[in-house]
Amino acid sequence: MLKYLIVIGVIAAVYYFFIKKKAPLSTSNQNTKSQKLEDNDMVKCNECGIYTAVNEAIISGGKYYCSQECLEDSK
Repeated sequence: MLKYLIVIGVIAAVYYFFIKKKAPLSTSNQNTKSQKLEDNDMVKCNECGIYTAVNEAIISGGKYYCSQECLEDSK
């Protein structure tokens, strides 16, 4: 009987230290614009809402635009 309690205790300790102890991902870090974007990531145009690749988007004032026309319309 003591053997079973020791095995259960070891399993509980392993679970606590390696699985449950991990810090949860904070949702505020996932939604920030400070994340590194790669060239093939898609961003939403601030004016019309169309998604475009980061390397093709126009950035003005920290906002993304799909074209020069959308940039001019937003001003």
